[in-house]
Amino acid sequence: MKFTLLLIIGGMLMLMANAPAQNSAKPFHLEEATISDVQAAYKSGTLTSVKLVQAYLERIRAYDQAGPKLNVVIFLNPRALEEAAALDEHFRKTGNFVGPLHGIPVLLKDNINTNDMPTTGGSLSLAGYTPATDAAITQKLRSAGAIILAKVNLHEFAIWGETISSIRGQTLNPYDLTRTPGGSSGGTGAGLAANFAIAGIGTDTVNSIRSPASANDIVGIRPTLGLVSRAGIIPYSFTQDAAGPLARTVTDAAKMLNVLVGYDPNDPATAWSVGNTEQDYTKFLKANGLQGKRIGILRSFFGTAPINNEVNRIANQAIEDLKRSGATLVELNTPDLESGKLTSDVSVHLYEFKPAINAYLAAANAPVKSLQEIIASGKFHPNIKDSITKAQALDLDDAYRQRLQKRSELQQRVMQIMADERLDAIMFPHQQRLVVPIGEKQADRNGALGAVTGFPSIVVPGGFSSPTPTAAIGVPAGIEFLGRPWSEKLLLEISYSYEQATMHRRPPPLDAPK
Repeated sequence: MKFTLLLIIGGMLMLMANAPAQNSAKPFHLEEATISDVQAAYKSGTLTSVKLVQAYLERIRAYDQAGPKLNVVIFLNPRALEEAAALDEHFRKTGNFVGPLHGIPVLLKDNINTNDMPTTGGSLSLAGYTPATDAAITQKLRSAGAIILAKVNLHEFAIWGETISSIRGQTLNPYDLTRTPGGSSGGTGAGLAANFAIAGIGTDTVNSIRSPASANDIVGIRPTLGLVSRAGIIPYSFTQDAAGPLARTVTDAAKMLNVLVGYDPNDPATAWSVGNTEQDYTKFLKANGLQGKRIGILRSFFGTAPINNEVNRIANQAIEDLKRSGATLVELNTPDLESGKLTSDVSVHLYEFKPAINAYLAAANAPVKSLQEIIASGKFHPNIKDSITKAQALDLDDAYRQRLQKRSELQQRVMQIMADERLDAIMFPHQQRLVVPIGEKQADRNGALGAVTGFPSIVVPGGFSSPTPTAAIGVPAGIEFLGRPWSEKLLLEISYSYEQATMHRRPPPLDAPK
């Protein structure tokens, strides 16, 4: 009896010694969790990938089609829990993560190919279409251990900025349910703001990563054209399309960028990135990163009407915060640079949409084979009718070539401004006015400078408007930092330092589900 009791006590002591130190481990909180939070909880034994995926699925059920009904998700990954279980088993057996994004649930904009889930571009004309292969960035995410939790809404075919589609309808801004979430990557933006996943992917042809970053109080990176492969993404413009990360923090955006960059022979533009990538962008995240930096203020991108007052207040406060953090701010005299004219007079997105999407559809086993067939089907939201009809009528003619010439001149102009003023970056508010109410067309956004030049830019939370009856803590607005080609590391240094000095990120005050 005595010997048996000793064996029992000894076994209990061994179990206690081998068990995770539950009391000493940091408690895990789902809301606002970061990649580091999640992976620390995995290592401590306080969390598993399965538990995390279950928690996010429950949150999506509570807030997406119930509660405030944000209308973010087009398609939930039916194998998410199975993939999470496999990751847990790998970690249990080996004690190692499969990659730097092990067990990290991400949201994927639904114009990015997935070979096990539909890819619709938000359009009923592509309903049910599942590509034969993953997009290059989908492959990279999965190889790094990420779990594609859901395919999320976008403005149909990424054509505009309100995030409304024929397949899912209108996504709502979680900070103000009467407003749009920006776009076209508004599903990713709203979903991350509402804590539906850790991070996500958007695409950007004119504003489409940075617009939802600004409107949803998160971080969005539009990388230098060619840094991240676009192979396997439903295209809009081969001259301007880019794909990049969205996240709630600069750190998580940098960690996502780490796994996305690199040469891909299926996207020849990425050949330019060889020798221009970094293995780890997080090493440039320095709290004192603004000290000694010279940043140009692009005043011609600030609005001058009363409707611009709230954003101007936020942007002017950002200027003071940058100065206080050790940066030198330089007022730029650039009356020749007008944001609206860059879109109307220089951007080539509508010219390139027809040949770009026709090439994609011709190689796909999709229900439609051309833009003309999309139009003839009638299976698209009325919001995009004017744009796609115009795109169908455009050709790569002299007017198109004149725009390409203007693009080249703009690239030279921006490089010369930065050289003359010895600038590390240029700053401006991403949107000149608050993101528009539902039913209005997006207006006064400044993303075309990065999109048309192909230069990198990052949007970080800049603060909030005054509270309103429909926005209890106000409406977010983001600050954009633009740099020379391949200067992501410098922009991350500036953005991280600004983020840490201001800490503007706040979750939306969503009503608890009934």
